[in-house]
Amino acid sequence: MTQAHTSQSDSGLTQAGERSPADAVERGAVDAIVSASHGDPFAVLGPHEVSPGVWDIRVMQPNAEQIDLLDFYEDRLIGQFEQVHRASFFVARIHSDVRPGYRLKIRDGGGERVINDPYLFGSSLSHDDIAAIAHSNDTAFYFIFGAHPITLGGVWGTRFVVWAPSAMSVSVVGDFNAWDGRCHPMRGLIEVGVWELFIPGIAQGTKYKFEIKGQGGQTLPLKADPVAFAAQHPPETASVIHGLPKIEWHDGDWIANRAVGGDDRKKPISIYECHVGSWQRVPEEGNRFLTYKEMGERLVPYVRDMGFTHIELLPITEFPYDGSWGYQPVSLFAPTSRFGTPEDFVAFVEAAHAAGIGLILDWVPAHFPIDAHGLAKFDGTHLYEHADPRQGFHQDWGTYIYNVGRKEVSAFLIANARFWLDYYHLDGLRVDAVASMLYLDYSRKSNEWVPNQYGGNENLEAIAFLRRMNEVAYQAAPGVITVAEESTAWPGVSQPTYNGGLGFGFKWNMGWMHDTLHYIGNDPIHRRHHHSELTFGLLYAFSENFILPISHDEVVHGKGSLLDRMPGDEWQRFANLRAYLGFMWTHPGKKLLFMGCEFAQAKEWNYNQSLDWHLLDQPNHKGVQSLVRDLNATYRATPALYERDCEASGFQWLVGGDADNSVLAFARYGDDASLAVVACNFTPVPRSNYRIGVPRAGFYREILNTDAEVYGGANMGNLGGIEAEAIPSHGEDYSIALTLPPLATIAFARS
Repeated sequence: MTQAHTSQSDSGLTQAGERSPADAVERGAVDAIVSASHGDPFAVLGPHEVSPGVWDIRVMQPNAEQIDLLDFYEDRLIGQFEQVHRASFFVARIHSDVRPGYRLKIRDGGGERVINDPYLFGSSLSHDDIAAIAHSNDTAFYFIFGAHPITLGGVWGTRFVVWAPSAMSVSVVGDFNAWDGRCHPMRGLIEVGVWELFIPGIAQGTKYKFEIKGQGGQTLPLKADPVAFAAQHPPETASVIHGLPKIEWHDGDWIANRAVGGDDRKKPISIYECHVGSWQRVPEEGNRFLTYKEMGERLVPYVRDMGFTHIELLPITEFPYDGSWGYQPVSLFAPTSRFGTPEDFVAFVEAAHAAGIGLILDWVPAHFPIDAHGLAKFDGTHLYEHADPRQGFHQDWGTYIYNVGRKEVSAFLIANARFWLDYYHLDGLRVDAVASMLYLDYSRKSNEWVPNQYGGNENLEAIAFLRRMNEVAYQAAPGVITVAEESTAWPGVSQPTYNGGLGFGFKWNMGWMHDTLHYIGNDPIHRRHHHSELTFGLLYAFSENFILPISHDEVVHGKGSLLDRMPGDEWQRFANLRAYLGFMWTHPGKKLLFMGCEFAQAKEWNYNQSLDWHLLDQPNHKGVQSLVRDLNATYRATPALYERDCEASGFQWLVGGDADNSVLAFARYGDDASLAVVACNFTPVPRSNYRIGVPRAGFYREILNTDAEVYGGANMGNLGGIEAEAIPSHGEDYSIALTLPPLATIAFARS
């Protein structure tokens, strides 16, 4: 923008032979501006040289009673406006040898104010910005799109950029213009389908949306910004000007160590899955949520004390409906305002890293809600979603499906994944509903899906998207992990993309979860008939890099709590739960446990209320909590229980076929040839002198007994350990004769 003082002579006057201001602009263009339907508002508004040295300044100010033209630098009158349209379209004429600079002094029913005219300024996007947009550069999204407070031409304000290629016009609306789309129409960059506008004086914290007119001229419901960095507290739906948080990170050592930390498959990973809106409430203050900062003060120390390595957050990207638990997000770049500001979220991340806890975000690229203010039919067309409902609508969830075959949509989502890992320093993404993305016929009848180009049911576009997302994630943020919630036998989910895999670091072992929960739910007298449900998982346990998940999905929708699944009287129910958790922590695979399960939450999870922390006043619940704490400590201290989780050579059955007694025994091996031996008795019958073969001679020190009195058990065991005898058994030269407590898992480390 070139700014200059204007000539004083005849300012605002029409000289002989000049067209009047009212006649110098085409009537149809004025009507289009007045109706907020002009696709190129800068061709009409702002300064325009109507003849050499003669400039018309045109503004659209609904409800203005009078507008004066002020010097750009001083409060000096340089012209007055004439209203040339009854809907508050004003024109002032001045004479200047160069493009003039100016400000507007507006009087209306609310008083008097002085503003800078947005239409005085040139484009706020550089050639590099436009090139990045044209090439769908995924790193460009959060630096270019959205609402960014900037200084342009020496004036501070906010730059708005939004993708809406099929729109007839787009306006920024908000509290600053009474939500009137006539006030701030945006400049359209048709070649890249983007609209942009710099609005001076609009500060951080201001609410805004986009008013979009489709190609038919229809005004769409006001749309939230797809790349908003903050949003209103639901049920309000506006975006909030925030810009990228200016973060002074203090977790440099954590990030550096993460980047050189080695193979995650070789590490102990124990994840605490958490819905932060119901982990703990503040009942004395109206049952309000904890804030992000309070989570840093309460949740993080608790997780550290319990020995978990990571917290997995159910989705916290802004979502309109509490009952969706976050799985129907609208503003993917905004931490939900339910718990505080983006800066507060940063404080939570810092607190976790300072405590040695990694943070994993539950991320949802598989679908998005149909809410009118969201991405659905964003510019009047199926922009983000497939137009064909056989490809673009989830019947099960009543949501739209991203069209990841469109390069801009794929770049939008990949940029979002990168944003949380790179910009907010999160340590991983758990990707929801991957199976629904991979299969074109997912949960559809034969006539309800469209085959791929080869006639198959594989979603080739989604496969390419997931591979690219994983490649970008691991490149942009070394040391992070990506995890697939994938419930089928799709091959190579956690194999590298260069080997033909999808590139995830880990995959949830849904088969293990379903089989073992079904097994443990049977009365012990019937378990002999279901023994294979415990052993079958070892047939495929090393085909992927698995995480064993006991997630939120297992304690909702009438399933009851984890404790509810356990049969028998109260003692047996708690003993069953302890034995099951012991089996889980010693079984190959990383661990994930949903909040509340660590202290045997008695009721089914309710997203709308706190966990029942008062249960810890009862010994049995306190005992389960103590067990989980010790399981994590034992797990992390015993390399044999994690180093070869993903290798068949790290596991050996010792007793796999004793269905009649519901007994299992197996060995786990570490990289340094360390050895752990595990035995499980899933009946309430104690078994004395139960001999199992072991791979080596020596003393086997007891490192776990879920029947210990401190956990609520009967304290039956092996007096701290047992010496192997040179008595062959189960194909081994040595054996140990164990006391197997009832409904218990015991484990030993060979010294």
